[in-house]
Amino acid sequence: MNDRIAPVQSIIPLIGIVGWSGSGKTTLLERLLPLLREAGERCAVIKHAHHRFDIDQPGKDSYRLRSAGAVPMLVASGRRYAMMVETPGREEPDLVELVEQVSNLAPTLILVEGFKHAPLAKLEVHRPVLGKPLIATSDPWVIAVATPEPLALPAGVDNLQLDRPGELVDWLLGWCRGWPSHDAPRLPVEHQR
Repeated sequence: MNDRIAPVQSIIPLIGIVGWSGSGKTTLLERLLPLLREAGERCAVIKHAHHRFDIDQPGKDSYRLRSAGAVPMLVASGRRYAMMVETPGREEPDLVELVEQVSNLAPTLILVEGFKHAPLAKLEVHRPVLGKPLIATSDPWVIAVATPEPLALPAGVDNLQLDRPGELVDWLLGWCRGWPSHDAPRLPVEHQR
C-alpha cells in the first residue's frame, strides 16, 4: 500500500466503508442511512461493483439510446433520475470523477462502499469469523473498525461495536464535524512515538 498517494479531495466529508467480501458493508449502510437521515444528514453513496452491470434493460428506450451512442444517457421521471455513462477502456472506475459527480448534488456526507485501496479515510467492517486479516493493520487510511467484538487495533484506530448502529452514527457525526482534518493517513507505527 502506497500511503504517499494524494488523498481523494472533497469539500464534503468523505469516508470509505471497506471490508472483505461477506463482512456486511452493504448491510451496515442499510442500517446507518436511515439514522443519518434522521440526524439531518443528506448522504450520497458511491458503490464499487467488481463486475459488469447494467441498470437499464435491453429493449427499453434508455438502453436503445445508450447503445446507439448517447453519452451520457440520463433517464428521468418525477420521482428519480439515473445517468448512465459508458467508460470504455477502463478497468476500474475513477473515484475522483464519481465524487465530483455526487458533490454536484450537495450531499452533506459521501459514503464510499468498496474502493478498498483508495486514499481516503475509511471505516473497516471486520468479522473475525471470516478468517481474513484486518485491513487496518496494513492500510493507514483506516481510522476505525466496526466489529462484533473488541479487537487489538493499531494506534489511532477507533474500535466500534458493529451491532450498535446508533453509536456508529454518533461516531460518524463527530468525525464529520472534524472535516477536513481527516484527509491524511495515520502515521506509520514507527512515527507514532
